[in-house]
Formats: sequence, structure tokens, C-alpha cells
Amino acid sequence: MRTRFQQGLDELRARLLRMGGLAEQAVDRACQAYIDRDLARCHAVLENESQINVTEREIDELAFDLLAMQQPMATDLRFILAVTKINSDLERVGDQAVNIAERVMDMVELPKAELPVDIARMAAAVSAMVRRALESFIEGKAELAQAVLEMDNVVDRMRDDAFITLVKTMNERPAVTQQALDALLIARNLERVADHATNIAEDVIFWVRGADVRHNVALETPVDQAITDTH
Repeated sequence: MRTRFQQGLDELRARLLRMGGLAEQAVDRACQAYIDRDLARCHAVLENESQINVTEREIDELAFDLLAMQQPMATDLRFILAVTKINSDLERVGDQAVNIAERVMDMVELPKAELPVDIARMAAAVSAMVRRALESFIEGKAELAQAVLEMDNVVDRMRDDAFITLVKTMNERPAVTQQALDALLIARNLERVADHATNIAEDVIFWVRGADVRHNVALETPVDQAITDTH
């Protein structure tokens, strides 16, 4: 019975890693689509969303079966609970990739505009967070997860800088308002991917150390509200 349970845990781990690969690929494709104004990559992100959703359901079903049939304790219980939460965050990473792809598709329809914001740099930082969060899960190392938490503040500052710069651009160059707004929304989507990577890292720490390091749920920031009002 224990061997069968261990096989179930191994299968759960393997499926989550596949889910992580799909989510990471979606973000990378969406960001590269922005850099290259590439509609083909946008469509690939949209088409693969259903695969991410199916994988999420499969992981949840397996996790719930293991919980119901085996009633695991201690580390095994924390592992399964962490997997279900990480699974949800990865699905939302996929959703944010879709949002980015849709904004890129909007931008491609508009005249190309030079905008004073480095979305590519922000995308690279966010992708690194997702990758490191997944590595912390693969290796079961809380130290790697802690490094992800420390990277989140950097991305937050990038998002805030992008907001200030792009709002100024919209005021000074009304002709590129829609392009700037799309870029601003992409920056917000990237910041939210970083938030999900942070959640994943916190869940890894919970699994490995049994410590709950989650921050209190933050209210919507003035920057978020301003973006919503502008949109």
C-alpha cells in the first residue's frame, strides 16, 4: 500500500512539473510575442490554454484521490496540499500569459510606437522568478524559494516605474495612448505572474519547512486602481 502511495506522489510530482513547463512556456511565448510583434506566438499561447486547464484538473483529481484514500500525515500531507496550491497558481500564470498575448494582438493592429519602458527586461526578471520557483520545488530547497521572495520587490518597482513613465507618455503623446495603455497592462500582467511565482515559493517553504511565510493579503494598490480606471 505504501509503495502504491509513493507511486501516486511521484506521479503527482511529475504532472505538476509538466504543468510548470506549460505555464513557463506560455509566459515566454507571450513575452517574445511582444518583443517581435509576433501573432503566431500569440495564437500558440491562446491555443495551449486548454491544455493547461485540463492538466490543472487532472492534478487536482489525483491529489484529492491521494488525500481521500491514504490520509497522509506530516511531510506527505504538506506536499500534497502545496501541490494543489501551486497547481492553481500555475493555471493563473497561464491566464496572465493569455492576457499578455491578447494585448500584443491589439498592439500589432496599431502603428508601432517607441515607448520608454523596458518590457523585455521586466519579462526576463519575471521568467527567472517562475523558473527559480519551479526549481525550488524540483529540488525541495527552501533557500531557492526564499530567493524568489526577494526578487518580487524588484518586479514591483519595475511595474511602478512603467506606470509612471507610460502615464507621462500618454499625457505628452496622445497619439500613442492605446499602445502605451497596452504596454502598461502587460506590465501589470507580468507583475501578477511574479506574484504567482512568489506564492509558489511560499508553498515550497511550507512543504519543506512546515512554515507559513505568506504575507497578508494586500488591497488593490493605487497603481492598480488607476490602471483599471484608465482602461
